[in-house]
Amino acid sequence: MTSPHPSSPSPLSRRGLIASAGAAGLLASVGAPAGAAVPAARRRSAALVLHNSRVFSGVRGSAPARAVAVGRDGKILAVGSDASLKRYIGRDTQVVDGRGGTVMSGIHDGHAHPMDAANRSLRPSLAGAEQTVEELQKTLTGFLKDSAEQEPDGWLLVEDWNPVGLLPRGTAPHHSMLDALPTRRPIALRGGDGHNLWANQRALDIAKITASTPDPVGGKIVKGTDGKPTGVLKDDAQPLVSRHIPEPDETQLADAAAKTLAEAAASGITTFMEAVVGRDELELYRRLAESGRLLQRIVPALRIETDQTKDPAAAVAYAKALRKDFGDVPGLRFGTVKVFLDGVIEHPAQTAALLKPYLDKDGKPTDHRGDLYVSSADYGRLTAAFNKEGWQMHAHAIGDRAVRTSLDGYAYALRTTGARGLRNTTAHLQLVDPADLPRFAELGVIPCMQLQWATRNVWTMDALLPYIGAERHRLMYPARSLERRGARLAGGSDWPVDPLQVWNQVRTAVDRFGAEGEGDLYREKEGLSRSSALLMHTLGTARQLRMDHFTGTVETGKSADLVLLDRDVTRCPVADISSAEVRLTLTGGTVVHDADSTAGRAAAARTTRAAAGPRPTAQAAVHGGRHASCGCG
Repeated sequence: MTSPHPSSPSPLSRRGLIASAGAAGLLASVGAPAGAAVPAARRRSAALVLHNSRVFSGVRGSAPARAVAVGRDGKILAVGSDASLKRYIGRDTQVVDGRGGTVMSGIHDGHAHPMDAANRSLRPSLAGAEQTVEELQKTLTGFLKDSAEQEPDGWLLVEDWNPVGLLPRGTAPHHSMLDALPTRRPIALRGGDGHNLWANQRALDIAKITASTPDPVGGKIVKGTDGKPTGVLKDDAQPLVSRHIPEPDETQLADAAAKTLAEAAASGITTFMEAVVGRDELELYRRLAESGRLLQRIVPALRIETDQTKDPAAAVAYAKALRKDFGDVPGLRFGTVKVFLDGVIEHPAQTAALLKPYLDKDGKPTDHRGDLYVSSADYGRLTAAFNKEGWQMHAHAIGDRAVRTSLDGYAYALRTTGARGLRNTTAHLQLVDPADLPRFAELGVIPCMQLQWATRNVWTMDALLPYIGAERHRLMYPARSLERRGARLAGGSDWPVDPLQVWNQVRTAVDRFGAEGEGDLYREKEGLSRSSALLMHTLGTARQLRMDHFTGTVETGKSADLVLLDRDVTRCPVADISSAEVRLTLTGGTVVHDADSTAGRAAAARTTRAAAGPRPTAQAAVHGGRHASCGCG
C-alpha cells in the first residue's frame, strides 16, 4: 500500500483560533509563572498543542484528557492534562485554545463518492426537490434558458433528480414530460440516488434505445404497457445514455474536485473510501496530488463490473494493473474492490434484492423480489480470488437477500482460503434478516452503515412501508442489533447521494431522528449510544479500511488525524451535534482546514450551503426537497 502523504499545508490563522504563536499564551492560561522556561533536556517541543478542550480519544478506559501535542513528524506526541503538556511547548510551537470544544480523531468516511460530487457540482441541480410535472418543466426551462447557446444539440444534464419526487405521489416519469420542453436538445436527469436516469426521446434516439433493446446485465430499461421505453433507465442501463454525454474539461473538473475535498476537510473528514473507482477517478486523484490539493487519505474501491464477477482471475488482473499504474500517487491506499449486488429498495425502483417479495400498494404480495446482480457462488469465488491476494471486498447490499448473498460469499472464501483479518465489508444494510445478524461477527465482516437515512420521512415511510409491510419495516438499519451481536460498525455518508452533513449523520445514529426527520425510526430498538456513534465514524471505519494501527484514535504515536470542534459533542444535547462546526482539521499533522482562514471560511460556507439544500436561481419558484435515502454505491 502507498503511504499517505497529506499535501499543501495551510498556515494557522493568528486571529481568534490561535491563542498564541509560542509558549506564553498556554503557560499563562494554565497558571504557569510568567517567563517560566522548560529546560531543553526535559522537553521535545511540539509543532502544535491544542489545549482547554475535551479529548475524545476513542480508547476504552483512557484517562480524561484536555490537551494534545502534535509532533514535528505528524504524529501525536502526547495526550493529557493542560498542565502535563506544558513541557512540549517551544519557542515556535503553535498553541490553540480549544475553548471547551472536542478534540477527536478525524472522521473516516467508509463509503462516499467525492469525485462524483465534484462532477455533479459543475452541472445544474434539482437538489432532490419534490415537484409537480408543471413545476419540474418550469425549472428545466430555466436551465435551458441559462444555456441557450447550446441549442440545438448540446446535452442538458441535470443532477440530483428525485426519482420518487414527482407529485402527486405515484406519478411515473415518462420521456413525454421532457419532450414537451421548448427545445430539441437531448436531456438527461440523473437521480440523486445514483441508480436512476430519466431521458427525453432525443437522448433515447442518440443512444439507439428502442422497444427491442434488451436489458443490460445489472440494469433495466423501464418500458410501458405498450412495450416502448419510458425514458427511465435503472442501474447498469444508465450508461446506455450517459456514455454519449461529453465529459467536463479536465482542468475544470480538477478545480471542482479540489473545492470538494476542501469542503470535506471543513466537515472534519481526514479519510475517504471512494466507493466506485475506475481509471478516470484515479487520473483525477493523480492531478490533485501533483498540484498539492489532495487533502485526505483515499482508499479507492475499484469497481468490478457485474460481467467481470464471472471471471475472478481477470478481475484480479484488472485491479492489479490499476494499482501498478497509480500505486505511486501519494495519498492513495490500494487493496479494496467494490461490487454491486443489488439496487435500491424504495418504490418505484424496487431493485433491491429481497428474501420475500415486495407488496403492492394495497399490501398484497407480488412475485417481485428485486434484482440480484451477482449470485452467491460467483461472489464467493470472486472474494476468494481477491482475498488470496490480500485484497478486501466491499459489497453494495441494500436488501436482505443481497446482504445474505454477501455473507454467503464471504463464508465460502473463508472456508476456501482460511484468510482472516481482511475485513471484507457489506455496505448500506437497509434490511437484514435477523438470522444473518450474528454472521457479521462470526465471519469478521464489517457492516458499513449510512445512518443519516435512519429517520422517518417520505422515503422510509411513503416510498417503503406499504411495500414491505410493518414486520420487515421494523428491521430497518439494524445498527444496535448488529452491535449487540458483536459486529464492529463502520460509517459512511454516501455523499453526494445526500448532502455532506457529517455531524448530523453522527447525531442521527443516536436518536434516529436527525435534523430534518419527521420522527424517529425505531430509536428505542436500534439507536446507538453517543460513544458508539462517534466510534463507528472514526475507529470503526479506520478498522474497516485497515488503518486502525496508525489512525482512528487519539493516542501517542498515532498519526495526528485530528479535528477540533466548536462544542463538546460528548456532553451537549444530542440534537446539538448536528450543528457542530469544525474549527481545525489536521491530516498527518498538516492543517488542511482552518476555520479562521479565508480559504477555510469559504469551504465552510460552501458546506453549509450544500447541507441546507442549495437551489439554483432558475428553481426559486419550486418548493424544496431532499436527496433520496437510498445508497448509490
